[in-house]
Amino acid sequence: MAESRMPVPDHSAGAICPAPPGQRPARRLLAAGAVLAAGLWALVPLAMPGAGGLGAAAAGLAMLALAGAAARGMAVAYPHGRVGAANAVTLLRGALACLLVPVLLIPGGLAGNERLAWALAAAVTAGLALDGVDGWLARRAGLASPYGARFDMEVDAVLAALLSLVALVSGKAGFWVIALGFMRYAFVAATAAWPWLGAPLPPRAGRKTACVIQIAVLTAMMVPVVAPPVSTLAGGLATLALAVSFGVDLAWLWRRRN
Repeated sequence: MAESRMPVPDHSAGAICPAPPGQRPARRLLAAGAVLAAGLWALVPLAMPGAGGLGAAAAGLAMLALAGAAARGMAVAYPHGRVGAANAVTLLRGALACLLVPVLLIPGGLAGNERLAWALAAAVTAGLALDGVDGWLARRAGLASPYGARFDMEVDAVLAALLSLVALVSGKAGFWVIALGFMRYAFVAATAAWPWLGAPLPPRAGRKTACVIQIAVLTAMMVPVVAPPVSTLAGGLATLALAVSFGVDLAWLWRRRN
């Protein structure tokens, strides 16, 4: 079926121009996000009684916020006229990440709740397994785009941030573990003061390796058998590896800042 596009007035040219192709799929992505948010709202009280209604609301609102941000980006930067299975998978991965939000409202986090810890570790692992699927689906369907790659990266960043908070409230490591999940956000925030930090970076295998170590260690720290001092040591080494990776990128950007 041919895609219909709403005309948008172009006042500067005095003409009628078609809307960006991403507007229609953006609305569908937002609707899918709302359905997932409702599912989280219903699931959390059953799976995490300790989080209560507040935890269910927090998970649902987090999902809506993630879907809303993704839809806004899709409306302006997505070059295709349909959502595609790849973006749907990425959105599902975001929903699995949002399952971690209610844990932050449970006193002690995952400590003493082995069944929940194993279940969430399995959910996160499933999401990580899907990480390699969305790119393959996008290429297979001819729907690959910089937007899709950015969406995928942002979901990974949200997951890492939430995992670090879960590790903290569960007593798996000290407050420093926040750096392991929020280092990228600190880097992005620094671009406001130093715009040269926002320059494109070349592909680098070491960066990918550090990210894999980051997510793998944070996920392992959810498992009950990974406890201090093992979890503390593993988290510290992963933080060091990530800091070194960021340091390499900072040095590269510094040399080319002018």
